[in-house]
Amino acid sequence: MAARFELEAEALARLMPMHLMLDAAGVVRSVGGTLRRLIARDQVVGAAFAELFDLRHGVAGATVSALLAAAGGKVQLTVQGRPDLAFRGLAVPAGPGQGALLNLSFGIGVVDAVQRFALTEADFAATDLTVELLYLYEAKTAVLEELRALNARLQGDKVVAEEQALTDALTGLRNRRGLDLAVEAVTEPDFALVHLDLDRFKAVNDGFGHAAGDHVLLEVARILGEESRRGDTVARIGGDEFVLLMPGMERAEPALGRIARIIARLSEPISYGDAVCRIGASAGLILTVQVPGADLGQLLALADAALYAAKRGGRGQALLWAADMALDGG
Repeated sequence: MAARFELEAEALARLMPMHLMLDAAGVVRSVGGTLRRLIARDQVVGAAFAELFDLRHGVAGATVSALLAAAGGKVQLTVQGRPDLAFRGLAVPAGPGQGALLNLSFGIGVVDAVQRFALTEADFAATDLTVELLYLYEAKTAVLEELRALNARLQGDKVVAEEQALTDALTGLRNRRGLDLAVEAVTEPDFALVHLDLDRFKAVNDGFGHAAGDHVLLEVARILGEESRRGDTVARIGGDEFVLLMPGMERAEPALGRIARIIARLSEPISYGDAVCRIGASAGLILTVQVPGADLGQLLALADAALYAAKRGGRGQALLWAADMALDGG
């Protein structure tokens, strides 16, 4: 005669945190701690199995005999009123005429259950392979999060690097490459290009030092930005040389009026500590309607010719390019 062993409820709960022990009448006599928490009922022990669970896949009734007879004891069930809380498990006889022991699991839905119900290693038997799956899932989640963070950092670094490649380091204005791209992006067929050069800037550097010169350049950049419209581009293409790109500008008068305001503002004294720096500006203007089909290099050359004509004419002014202006700055 085979020896018969009995487990205390505490030992059974540790070995099977999701078990149900039913008596011959189908009443719950023991329940694992994890399963009790998931069912979330005030009373589980002492309740009838049929009042707690719905059987699936055609099991004939919720009696102990039906559970044991169903496909070799393999059962699938849901908590009553909770069709989203599903289990699969195995029912085995607890002893002759003594009811059944069911050991339940989430099956392939374990990862979803871990997320939904905040399950931890303590909610599973120590020997359960689910614990290993949890470790793998947590490791995968950590790796994916790190990869997402790394990708975000790389994307951010890429954006920063691209922006730096198009930006003048001192003033924050566009550089020559940034100006090239801005011209390529202009959708209007007509625009104005202004080449502006500071007057007496060398005297600031020589008299007050390069720090004062940098301060003046920052003030110039601020003024040019304030005088720009939405859609305009302001670029620093040399030490004290700037270019203004004005899309949609087909007449000289509005452009010359704006440049005159800029020159007037740049002629105002600029404080630097206890010193006062005085500069001015001259500018040359070219409109694309004057030279249809010209590229950026050609437009800059013509604006440069107008700039030098303005300087020769007494500085502190802006001139529109004309065909009789020299192209070599002489």
